[in-house]
Amino acid sequence: MASKKLSSINLDLNAWFEDAADQFRGLNPNEPGQWPLLPRLSAFVVVALLVVVVGWFALLSDVQTGLENERGREPALKEDYRGKLAQAINLPELRKQKSQVEEYVTQLEKQLPGKAEMDALLSDINQAGLGRGLQFELFRPGQIVVKDYYAELPIALRVSGRYHDIGSFAADVSNLSRIVTLHNVTVVTPPPAQGKEMAGGNLSMEATARTYRYLDATEVAEQKKAAAKNAGAKK
Repeated sequence: MASKKLSSINLDLNAWFEDAADQFRGLNPNEPGQWPLLPRLSAFVVVALLVVVVGWFALLSDVQTGLENERGREPALKEDYRGKLAQAINLPELRKQKSQVEEYVTQLEKQLPGKAEMDALLSDINQAGLGRGLQFELFRPGQIVVKDYYAELPIALRVSGRYHDIGSFAADVSNLSRIVTLHNVTVVTPPPAQGKEMAGGNLSMEATARTYRYLDATEVAEQKKAAAKNAGAKK
């Protein structure tokens, strides 16, 4: 009895598969609307799956591109995070260093004379030479050169005197309360015509002394205005 039932089921399945296969035979691809039900359902499922797959990959490609871009930024962001973390940890020390630098800059600014103090500084340089017994043969301030935040005044010098006095004068100039630097220093023996007058081993020193002063607020504003104008002209 059981074998008869199994045989009947197998016949039914075979008949169903045969009927399904018959529906796919002789289909006209130009008229899918006239296909039997099973081919139409199969075609619909295939087209729906293709649409879903194509749409999925189209959307996924944009997402994948964005993901790769973010992954590319990850090392830089990690490095930036480490740097900021180190700054945050060392913030008290950094603030202390900033305060020290500001104090140092303030001290340096105090060593730069203002416009009104330049005449007194020139007098100090002259007195430093006279105090060492030197004779000034030339003391000529040059043209002021204005920089971004300070002005530079070159002074052409030529003094004569003994070797040690000239060295002491150079040391006195470097120890002035205001910044003065010596450049292009040349020490020579006096010309033959002056040999008798400068007997006793006297020498002649030529140099360019440069002193610096800070710009006042008006001058700084003018410098910034000129810089902006030059930048605009270059464009």
